[in-house]
Amino acid sequence: MYKRAKYQKRIINREGESIECTLCPHNCIIKEGKKGICKSRVNLGGTLYTLAWNNPCTIAVDPIRKKPIHHFMEGSRTLSIAVEGCNLRCLNCQNHSISIGPPKREASSLYSPKEIVNRALEMGVPSISYTYSEPTTFYEYMLAITKEGKKVGLKNLLISNGYINPKPLQELAPYIDAANIDLKSFNPKVHLELTGAKLSPILESIKLLKKVGVWLEITHLMIPGYSDNLDHFKEMCQWLVSQSLNDTPLHISRFFPSHKLLTTPITPLSTIEEARKIASSIGIQRVILGNI
Repeated sequence: MYKRAKYQKRIINREGESIECTLCPHNCIIKEGKKGICKSRVNLGGTLYTLAWNNPCTIAVDPIRKKPIHHFMEGSRTLSIAVEGCNLRCLNCQNHSISIGPPKREASSLYSPKEIVNRALEMGVPSISYTYSEPTTFYEYMLAITKEGKKVGLKNLLISNGYINPKPLQELAPYIDAANIDLKSFNPKVHLELTGAKLSPILESIKLLKKVGVWLEITHLMIPGYSDNLDHFKEMCQWLVSQSLNDTPLHISRFFPSHKLLTTPITPLSTIEEARKIASSIGIQRVILGNI
């Protein structure tokens, strides 16, 4: 059984009645029987339902550093869960096998929020990570799990692209202990080309998470010809410092060919090293190099 989705409103125009999904900045207008960009929310009978409820595609135990989160609960392991779906269409997506399709439902793989929390307790891990795909697309499921987890002292980790509207993020944030936001490019034009989404809402999400006291780390993947422009990178670091995020760990990651960028070269190590020097010179206190 599907669950009614949060953050929706009915609209009527010349084409008839539809539902506007207000969860993320795409604000998809969804007609009867159709899904939004994320493929995780469907209009059935004039009501928007989530297809992700109780419906994980992955449950696994990982080192917390794999998220990557390096300066929160260091050395611990975390229960990672995901549901198919994403609200971006990144050209370089490493997890496209689960990010571009709708959630699948199999009776043998359904887990309630309480069962996910019990699994974490059984595995002896202190946290649950919402990761691999985009957690925004399984928002209702994630929110319910975070609340159950809090009851028994588990920490909640959000690994996200940050493309979510302020109101739902404000509702979720009190239950999130740490987050890693993927800041894919600091140039709006490049960001749109690379992901199919605007940059500005992601910056607002970062600011909101910082304001409410969530432990925050940032990842920036340097893709040759897209997000490896060092002038843009410098602007990003200056913005982070201007937002009092100079002590926020910055992960600078090396790109390897994937998805629709199979002919794009691997990021030269010299580019990664130069980026680290720039970040440090501007005042970023914790710079971490990834995929090297």
